[in-house]
Amino acid sequence: MQQEPMENNELPQAVIHPPHRSPLPLVWIVPIVAALVGAWIGINALLARGPSITIEFRTAEGLEAGKTRIRYRSVDIGVVRSIELAADHNGVRVHADMDKGSAALLVGDSRFWIVRPRIAAGGVSGLSTLLSGSYIGMDIGKATETARDFIGLEQPPAVDSGEPGREYVLQGTTLGSLEVGSPLYFRQLPVGRVTRFALDPDGHGITLAVFVAAPFDRFVTRDTRFWHASGIGVSLSAEGVRIRTESLATILTGGIAFETPTDAEGETPAPAQARFRLVSSRERAMAAPDVDGHRFILYFEGSLRGLEAGAPVDLNGVQVGEVHKVNIEYVPALGRFRYPVEVVVYQDRIMARYREGSTLPRVESRDVYGFVEGLVEHGLRAQLNTGSLLTGQQVVSLRFFPKSKPVHSDPRHEPMEIPTVPGGLDKLEDTLTDIATRIDALPLESIGRDAAGALVNLRAALRSVTVLVDHLDAEVTPELAGTLRDARRALAEADGVLSADAPLQRSTQDALVQLGAAARSLHDLADYLERHPESLLRGKPKDPPP
Repeated sequence: MQQEPMENNELPQAVIHPPHRSPLPLVWIVPIVAALVGAWIGINALLARGPSITIEFRTAEGLEAGKTRIRYRSVDIGVVRSIELAADHNGVRVHADMDKGSAALLVGDSRFWIVRPRIAAGGVSGLSTLLSGSYIGMDIGKATETARDFIGLEQPPAVDSGEPGREYVLQGTTLGSLEVGSPLYFRQLPVGRVTRFALDPDGHGITLAVFVAAPFDRFVTRDTRFWHASGIGVSLSAEGVRIRTESLATILTGGIAFETPTDAEGETPAPAQARFRLVSSRERAMAAPDVDGHRFILYFEGSLRGLEAGAPVDLNGVQVGEVHKVNIEYVPALGRFRYPVEVVVYQDRIMARYREGSTLPRVESRDVYGFVEGLVEHGLRAQLNTGSLLTGQQVVSLRFFPKSKPVHSDPRHEPMEIPTVPGGLDKLEDTLTDIATRIDALPLESIGRDAAGALVNLRAALRSVTVLVDHLDAEVTPELAGTLRDARRALAEADGVLSADAPLQRSTQDALVQLGAAARSLHDLADYLERHPESLLRGKPKDPPP
């Protein structure tokens, strides 16, 4: 309030001024600033926020909303926001928020899996999660289109998408002890692993995918052979017992090995996704290719115990085929059973064994039966032989028996029949049967009765001998003792008579000297008479006078 000077003794008038008011109360400044800061933070969060994705897993074990991270090459690129059951209740849906820079990683074939502690054929993994907890691992795909919904893997991928190398497809009959991550060996060196496998649609086999890392993939050609390397291989040869295995890991968890024949090592590497056969052993893998096979039928009369499909067929010890089927059929005309065995002989296996420079008969596939007909006429026969004394397995051997009975085989009938002859065991069995028959025909009962009577007589003779010995010991032995004493005395006397200085010896020597002189006189007389026989009539002439 302002006072004006008083004039004329008048009282001053008060002037009322309205109070000054601020346009914005100070009390609202703090909330407004807080709201602006929150809005700025929210806008920055929205601008920094990456895409949201959904991943389906069979179970949410180890996952926790708001804590479980998504990692790529050990770098956090997202976090799990929420977890819910799938609509069909057969799995879970994991909703995750990704970082802004990860949008380029989310393509159609990107893979996600839960990293937990695992023990598998490929080794032990995920041990770090024992302390830090499980997380979701990620691998970038190669597709160009983006995606936001993914199906998670139940097992970590065996190979990263960026790892150099090639993947090949193997087709086998059984899986054995293989699993995802099982090792792949080349000359006992680990060069890859099994990436996946599945049962064939017809249920008759297994299809596997294997990855061969670079630079070893250049050793896989169209002629490369793959086989199961599981367990231990034991073979018995002239060099002794040999034990073969790829590594200690294959004994426990299994594995696959491959090799290229030496005559094909210079070929071009096989392209990715090329298909190969997976067989049970290296011997079968490295055998000649089973192509251009011809079927034959063999009729055996004896036991086929130990012969089964897959058993080898050899030509004088060289494997040329295998047994395809073992059957049985009844022959009404003979009133008994016979056992047809179907075998497959591979022409390429025989040709692959030909020595370089030798004469090779030019036999086309359609003329094979005619060629075999000529071999049968020259004594080709099939025979069952024992392949292993330990297992009792039998094999089919093709051999030449020039003295065998001639048999005609019709090459127009398919499969063509090859005549058979009894095997070594069959002959032995027939011989033993014949011996048993002859033994059975012997009059064993009569022989037993005669033997029993002979034993009775022998016992009686033994008793008589015992009585005689006792008699000799009681009566004859004393007399023998006296006789022996007399004989000793006689020998002593004879020794005295025959000694060198005994009178008898000297007399005998003198007599011998005189006898010698007489013999010389007789010799001289005989010599004189031979020269002068007339002296027997006239007498000895008188000596002439001196």
